[in-house]
Amino acid sequence: MKPIAPGTVIFHRHRGYGVITAVNLMTGWISARFGSEMRTLDLNLSTDEVQHADGEPILFRREPPDQMPHARLMAMVRQLHRAGYQRLYLYSWPKPSGLHWRWHLFTGPRNWMERPWREGWYGSGADYIFNPVMGWGDAPGETTEELASTLAQFDPTGMAQALGRDEDHTLWFETVCEALLPDYTFSLGWDKHDGPIPDALPIIPVRRGVPPYAGPPLPWPPGWAKLWIGTHLATTTATLLPKTSGKSKKGPAGAESDAVR
Repeated sequence: MKPIAPGTVIFHRHRGYGVITAVNLMTGWISARFGSEMRTLDLNLSTDEVQHADGEPILFRREPPDQMPHARLMAMVRQLHRAGYQRLYLYSWPKPSGLHWRWHLFTGPRNWMERPWREGWYGSGADYIFNPVMGWGDAPGETTEELASTLAQFDPTGMAQALGRDEDHTLWFETVCEALLPDYTFSLGWDKHDGPIPDALPIIPVRRGVPPYAGPPLPWPPGWAKLWIGTHLATTTATLLPKTSGKSKKGPAGAESDAVR
């Protein structure tokens, strides 16, 4: 399909030829001016049968768009885990306003509180809703495979630090993705000043119109409860994740994979 932007010539069956003056691809609405009219007309690309000037229909999905990128990020991280990049982690938490959620990818040691920051590896739903890209040179609508490839090309040094084993976290992340994708994501935005840590992982829909999460309760990441001394966490990772063998899990250098928690 041809791209649309302000200045694109369109055809409407009742108004004739016109020019787009504004586009919101997150909602599917455009503004256009027709003929000699000075005022603009708001049109919905899903229902108003707008066409390009040559007659090609302009199609737009009817389901609500993602308001946050976290589900796409989860799918990408899961795929990279399967490819051996298990030391890649996703941290997400709400902005102070509570209206949007931030995200942060980091690699290397699994230290949730002292995460290394790399350019292009973090962002916010507040930015994504108007410009649906992650920030590492990706294009809107890229597939999971394309997102991973673009990130590797953007920062090969950062990706190299993600290569290695962290089997406990990878198992947890796989379980969470299986339960949540494609409609939900998780938040790690809990503060001990807000009260006892919840028993289960907080779950958030990634778009409007999605019913509240009704699946099984999900555990916090491995080692998360150890960060909060004196809190109450009734549900543990061990009780909610599938059982594994009793063999010791060693990292590439022979260290325990759960050494940094």
